Amino acid sequence: MKVSIRDVAARAGVSTGTVSNVLNGKPTVQPHLVDRVRKAARELGFEPDQAAAQLRGRPARIVAALVPDLYNPYFTSLLAALEQRVRESGYGLIVASANESPREERERLTALLAWRPAGLVIVPCTDEFRGRSLVTQRRVPFVVMDRIPVSFRGDAVTIDNVDAGRLAADHLVSLGHRHVVVAASTLRLRNIRERCEGVRQAFEARGLDAPRIFEVGTDFDPAADALSAFMAEGQRPTALLALTAIATLGILTSLQRRGLRIPQDMSVVGFDDYSWMQAVSPPLTSIRQPVEAMGREAWERLRARIDGSVAAPTRISLLCERIERASTSAPLPAQAERDGARSFRRPKPADEHIRSINGGKPANDSAEQVD
Repeated sequence: MKVSIRDVAARAGVSTGTVSNVLNGKPTVQPHLVDRVRKAARELGFEPDQAAAQLRGRPARIVAALVPDLYNPYFTSLLAALEQRVRESGYGLIVASANESPREERERLTALLAWRPAGLVIVPCTDEFRGRSLVTQRRVPFVVMDRIPVSFRGDAVTIDNVDAGRLAADHLVSLGHRHVVVAASTLRLRNIRERCEGVRQAFEARGLDAPRIFEVGTDFDPAADALSAFMAEGQRPTALLALTAIATLGILTSLQRRGLRIPQDMSVVGFDDYSWMQAVSPPLTSIRQPVEAMGREAWERLRARIDGSVAAPTRISLLCERIERASTSAPLPAQAERDGARSFRRPKPADEHIRSINGGKPANDSAEQVD
């Protein structure tokens, strides 16, 4: 037999109106009554009827989240951090993936909005965020995370990407590395361009030429194959620096295929910091993103909007942390001698993956449009 709101009220010793107010997040209920109602609901296994709420024209007590790719461990980590905060506030979370496609992004947003969510958290799959108009037309509160369009003026939570790139590069330069290759996803994304800018700043601060950037894409298999082909051509930097989790996995796979040792043959700096990065041999030096803090900040801003806040939009930029482990060391004498004896082969026009950081920006930021 289905548990009703009356059952919860009877168990908690309160009126059905009080139960309704608690379930709908009304701030007028005394804290000790809120605790009693939630405890009774848990004990009875009560689940609010979201469909009935929709029929009555009210937003469901759920939050929707759209990310570019559910196979990417970084985005699933963000969702886990967000869900923890959402659940603590008595909301549910529904999730969808755009599969890195602007067309699918619009389709998934349309499907999520059909649930009449109380709010949305979105990681756009492109800088343009063309699905924004769908959200604003419905007047649904939303927060953008991670990939923030240049001209976006709404609530946003991201990291200081320039500082993150600089953190990674500073470590390698301080160890004596001069020939470094940067493995990134795509320069079409603003956050990746900013990380590259941080790398450039770190090298130029020491009077060094900016390293080359190698675009590996956003999927693991193509990333590993592209890096393996690069290494097969005889390219031997003394260090590889990843700017995404997928690029990190691609680096490790390509080095394993070539039988190269870390850090004896090549130092490696990864991006993001997961448990497996401590379990591999050797453990990886990496740039840790403040995922838990990002989830917390995104929810705090979205919850304020759901509760009716009309304050000016806020953009939060959080700092990353460098975790130094055994995958990085000073170049061995043989590597240093090789560095001084030759430079990297200049890429031919067909080498589409390889770009100079200085010349890698694909478009003028000022020309980007947000609909």
